[in-house]
Amino acid sequence: MQSKYVTIYEDIANKINSKEWLANDMLPSENELAVEFDTSRETVRKALNLLAQNGYIQKIQGKGSMILDVHKFSFPVSGIVSFKELATNLNLKSMTHVESLGYVEDNDPVYRKLNAEYNRIWGTKRVREISGEKIILDKDYFSEQFVPILTEEICKKSIYEHIESELGLTIGFAQKEIVVEELTDEDRALLDVEGYSLIVVIKSLVYLEDASLFQYTESRHRPDKFRFIDFARRVK
Repeated sequence: MQSKYVTIYEDIANKINSKEWLANDMLPSENELAVEFDTSRETVRKALNLLAQNGYIQKIQGKGSMILDVHKFSFPVSGIVSFKELATNLNLKSMTHVESLGYVEDNDPVYRKLNAEYNRIWGTKRVREISGEKIILDKDYFSEQFVPILTEEICKKSIYEHIESELGLTIGFAQKEIVVEELTDEDRALLDVEGYSLIVVIKSLVYLEDASLFQYTESRHRPDKFRFIDFARRVK
C-alpha cells in the first residue's frame, strides 16, 4: 500500500504539472493541507519535502511554499555545459536523435566562421528530446584540425566528453549571442513546435584553453521550455 505522504505528493505534483496550481503562487499552509487530505502536519511535511527535492516548490521561511515553474528548464548562458551534463544535473528524461553527420561542403559559410580554410569541418544536427517532446535542435560544427573523427555514437553520447576524455583537449571559453528568430522549415520538420512561430537561438564560438577556435554551434530552443540565466555583478 502506498504511503499517505506519497499520495499527497503525487496529487499536488499533478496539479502543478496540469497548471491547476500556477508557478509563483503559494501552496496552502501545512494546516490547510492537513485538513484537506485528512492527515497530520508531519505527513504533509514529508510530502512537501519530496516536492522540494524534485523541484516543484521552494520553501520560504516564515511564508510557506512557493510553486516553481516546472515547465521551464534553467539554461546557464555564461557556462559551457553539454546537453548530457544539463540533462543529468536537472534529472531530465532525455534522448538525443542524430539527424545528420558528415563533412560540410567546401562553400559553406561556416568555414569563414571557424577560420578553417585548410581544414575540413565536421557538421552534425542533433534533436534533443525531453520528456517525450523534441524541443532543441543543435547544429554543431567542429574543425577537423582539433576533432579528427566524429561518429554517430559519439554524437549520441557527448561530443564534449569525447573531446576532453578521449582527445585530451581542454575547452576554455565561448563567445555567445542569443537571438530570437522565425521558425524555419527545418525547425518545423524536426521539432515539436506546432502553434509556435519563433525560436530562441544561442550562437556560440567555442575555444580551447589555448584560445584555438574549434567549434561553432547554433542551439535552437522552443521558447516556452527554457529560461536563460546568468550571474552579474555591478562594478563601478
